[in-house]
Parts: sequence; structure tokens; C-alpha cells
Amino acid sequence: MAQLTFELPDGSTREVDIVHVLNAGYAGRSQDDVAAHIAELAELGVPTPTVTPTLYPVAPYLAQQIDRVAVQHRRTSGEAEWALVVAGDGELLLTAACDHTDRDLEVHGVAWSKNAGPDVLARRAWRLADVEGRLDDLTLRAWVTHDGTETQIQHGTLAELLTPAYWVDVLRSRDALNPGTVLISGTIPMAPGVDQFADAWRVELGDPATGDTIRLAYAVHPMPEPIG
Repeated sequence: MAQLTFELPDGSTREVDIVHVLNAGYAGRSQDDVAAHIAELAELGVPTPTVTPTLYPVAPYLAQQIDRVAVQHRRTSGEAEWALVVAGDGELLLTAACDHTDRDLEVHGVAWSKNAGPDVLARRAWRLADVEGRLDDLTLRAWVTHDGTETQIQHGTLAELLTPAYWVDVLRSRDALNPGTVLISGTIPMAPGVDQFADAWRVELGDPATGDTIRLAYAVHPMPEPIG
């Protein structure tokens, strides 16, 4: 079991023992756009889901607050997302996340690919109740680094994704809205022509109303080749 610590805007902290992690997929608010995305992925050999949106259980220890991700090969990449975290007292927290996924494994099974890398979460969070009235205005951005040069690869708002309230209802219906549950939101489109197989990823969840930004960043390190 992983234990994560989140700092809130008032300076207090919440320590959360992670029990369940769920990664949402195909979670765009426009299901027409989702259908187009599924068709694009099918051309790359990624299996087509039987329903949308999807939910992929992830091993709880994969929810991490780290600045270095070890990978087995170069075809892995992150995704800018928000994360809903149920704290020990049932309080709902919102933070930034980056789901690091094995793209070679993805063509054999999305659930497998999600369990081949960590869900990196930021070290700061907001109380969901404090930003719930302006969620659609919150921004979600990501940058990738290649050979020391950083390029923006994702830029959008939470209006593009299914809402935390939607997922709260789903978790409640599954009897999963319990302390220690983490729900990762699914992602927004990537900019065409930007190489996602990067040396580093950086994600920001921003609140234009207050100017506050929750950040995470990590480097991607290929592991040595296997022996034998």
C-alpha cells in the first residue's frame, strides 16, 4: 500500500493510505470526439472498448509522488489528467496527475499498459468543494522535454472531460467512494506532431480565478537491457 501526502492551500496536509486506484479512459465529455479517438487508436492496433467511458483498476502501489520514472523501453508516455482522491475522513481532494503508459503494451491490452507504469500525482491538492463551482474553467496543460528542449503537448480545460461529480456517482454506485480511493480522470488530446516519447514530462492544473497552480514533473529513465 502506498501512502501519499498532499499539502492544501491553507498549509495543512492530508496523509492518504492508497487502497484502490482506478484509471478512467475515453472520458471526454463529447462522446462524438471519443468515438473519433477510438477509431484513430484502432488503426494503431489498440483494442476497441466495449463501452465508454472505461475504468481500469490499477495496482495501488502505482500511485506515486516521484520525480523519476523508470521504463523498460522508449515507447512510453504520460498523459495530463486530474485526480480525485478520497482522504481518510471522506474529504474529496483534487490534484494533478500524469498516467505513464506503456504504448507498446497498449496494443495488447489497455489495462495491461496502465499497470506497466506509475500514476504520478502532485504533492499539492485543492479541496474539491473549494473549486467545484468553477471546475470547467480549470486548465490542464502538459509539456514534454527532448534533449533539453521543452514543448507543450497538451492544453485544455476540465470542460473537455467528464466531471468529478460524474465519477463520484460512479464510485458511489460501485461502493468505492471510500477513503484511500484514487480516480484518475482520463486525458485531453495531444498536439499533433509533438513526440510523446520524451525524456521528461511536466503537468499543471491551474485555477485562473485565483492564479494558483498545482504542478508535477518527472524525468523518464530507461532501465538497462535485460541480461539473459
